[in-house]
Amino acid sequence: MQETLIAAIALLAANAPFVSQRAFLFFPLPQKRQPKSLGVALLELALLYLATGTFATLLEIRAHGSRYPQNWEFFVVTLCLFVVAAFPGFVWRYLWRPVK
Repeated sequence: MQETLIAAIALLAANAPFVSQRAFLFFPLPQKRQPKSLGVALLELALLYLATGTFATLLEIRAHGSRYPQNWEFFVVTLCLFVVAAFPGFVWRYLWRPVK
């Protein structure tokens, strides 16, 4: 059950920077009617990756009483999976063009 919850949260968090024009879905950006830049979206993506990882670690500690030690390979793989999960939002925001 916890694995499904973490996967759903990761999928939503990965696509959130590309779906909304607000920072972290809540804070309006100070730009005047300009779309959110790719740099801001990538910064949000990195911070949401860290937040999702922190949440997953807290759930693991709560369930098992301790954290299983991970090496750098674990974090590289989870980052790659997070970026792949963000691809639909990226395509929708930056590559999808309406047919005229």
